[in-house]
Amino acid sequence: MNGLHEERVTRKGSDPLLQTARGKLQTQRSKVNDQINRELRMRAGAENLYRATSNKKLKETVALELSFVNSSLQLLKEELSDLNSSMEVYQNNSATLSVPMIPLGLKETKEVDFTSPFKDFISEHYSESGDNYHVEIQELNELRQAMRTPQKNDSGVELLLQYYNQLYFVEKRFFPSERSLGIYFQWYDSLTGVPNAQKTMGFEKGCVLFNVGALYTQIGARQDRMKLEGIDSAIDSFQRAAGAFYCLREKFSHAPSMDMQPESLVMLIKLMLSQAQECVFEKRVLGGIEDGIQNYLEVAHEAAKVSEAYEQTHKLMASRLRDYVPFSWISMVKVKSQHFQALSHYYTAVGLLDQKDSGDADMLSKLFCGLHTESAVASISKQPPVKFEERKALGKAHLREALVLHEDALSVHNLCKQLRKIDTFQEVLRHAHDRSLIKFSDLEEEDDFSEMITVPDIIPVTKQTVNPTLLDFAKHKVKDLFEKLGPLAIFSAKHNWTAPRIIQLSRTEDQGYGFSVRGNSPVIVAAVEAGSKAEEAGMKVGDFIVSIGDTDTKCSKHEEIVSLIKASGGHLTFKLVTPMDTNYLEPQHSQSVPSTPGAVIRMQSPTSTATSTRSTKSNRIKLSANLFKKKEKKRNKSDSSDSMNGLVSR
Repeated sequence: MNGLHEERVTRKGSDPLLQTARGKLQTQRSKVNDQINRELRMRAGAENLYRATSNKKLKETVALELSFVNSSLQLLKEELSDLNSSMEVYQNNSATLSVPMIPLGLKETKEVDFTSPFKDFISEHYSESGDNYHVEIQELNELRQAMRTPQKNDSGVELLLQYYNQLYFVEKRFFPSERSLGIYFQWYDSLTGVPNAQKTMGFEKGCVLFNVGALYTQIGARQDRMKLEGIDSAIDSFQRAAGAFYCLREKFSHAPSMDMQPESLVMLIKLMLSQAQECVFEKRVLGGIEDGIQNYLEVAHEAAKVSEAYEQTHKLMASRLRDYVPFSWISMVKVKSQHFQALSHYYTAVGLLDQKDSGDADMLSKLFCGLHTESAVASISKQPPVKFEERKALGKAHLREALVLHEDALSVHNLCKQLRKIDTFQEVLRHAHDRSLIKFSDLEEEDDFSEMITVPDIIPVTKQTVNPTLLDFAKHKVKDLFEKLGPLAIFSAKHNWTAPRIIQLSRTEDQGYGFSVRGNSPVIVAAVEAGSKAEEAGMKVGDFIVSIGDTDTKCSKHEEIVSLIKASGGHLTFKLVTPMDTNYLEPQHSQSVPSTPGAVIRMQSPTSTATSTRSTKSNRIKLSANLFKKKEKKRNKSDSSDSMNGLVSR
């Protein structure tokens, strides 16, 4: 046990100490969820009693009880919301005036022990002793334990993807489609902590992939975005998070937990891309904005692009997901949408009012035609404001619009208790509001009775489009822990073969073994001569040679088998198995390395599965009689099989 604990501590990319804090949070969420479920059952019973009874006094009592239950439910939901919406823990502490990002917590999972089910399956399906694979099974157990607590860096991502790729081999080896091993994978919803358990490997793989995306959100949120390299890292991390969620949405189906439902994943993808777009804006203004109206209007377009992205995200959150997504997330996304829309108006005003080249007619004509969106309520002229008074009136109108939006953002922020706890966010919003107010106050004149101008929004444009970065699964290569079972294309859970049988052959000077072999890994018996010692011993066409003497040959090449037979002298001991569902003498096409899944993987256990097994006899190849003649003509050089009659015994 000490050795196992030591391995868990030292495995690269894992930090077991993280489990303590997250475990406490999960315990609290589980208790609150249990209380909510009890209150819901109590309310359902009380409502049924209220509808069923005609006793007036009893109805009054039940109604009073319902009011208490509803009050209790509201308090419990608020408590759960506080637990589920903690964002500040993932932020970078050095970024004093950075707008906080929304990260995802990792999905928690209970420990799984593969030992007994895998040993039993190896004994039953592969006809080998499960104890021979104790080390490999233990390594898989330790790998899964380590990936439960990944570090918040590239090493943690590497650990998760190593386990994900190893599951490709594990699923092929141990999880047939027609039966279950009795292993339950229990994972908790990332946002609510509600548990879900499934027996399918698809659910395990989907949850690990979700955690890859969630970990990237945490890495992105932790970057110091006051530095250029920190911004670039944040953009990359959020795009990779979106790529992980995109793969999960496209390749996995029937998720039992809400955080992996298609509508949730679409929202998460959009949220991650919105945050990446926000980082693009921060990159554009880092170090200040160069003088010139064109530069300021480009920044205004970038801010409008961020606002548009967050507004689309807010619509996704506020629709079917309103009761699922934390209220603090919905509030923050709305605040950011208003905040960046206000910034787009502010930078437009600064460009029109303060830049020396703002009076350049040619420059204004070029920039103004692509500045504003089409609006039915706008009252501005479509002609560029060449005169200073025109630019002043237009700039003042944009500042007024910026102030209104800043005040709306502050109002939404103050309505959310969780957001009020994030001091840096409120400071950023207050600073932007005060800056616009000062600018507007400088332009305000007591005797200004000019008509109020209504300005349209700024057209959202960006010079750096963000898109999901798809994960490169092939980059994270892993070794099949159970490669001793044989080549994966043959020795897998979906294929069946007879129990191994031992045959012994001896040859004399005037009579050989009477069989030929073909292929690699494993080598196949291609022909058996009628009346030969091989036929008498029970060798069949299509048999796999899995061992010769004490040498395991499941992974041996054709030349290695021939060499072993030659070196054996006149006596051979074979271990053979006969495939039951496939004719391997015909060309086979298989994929032996993990990659991005091509077909949609189901994450819920199917209710029923139908299987069919073709008979061995119908799959045997019928060889022509001339292969079995005792006096064999010289074979063509292109023949890939070696005859143990001519090659070895003569």
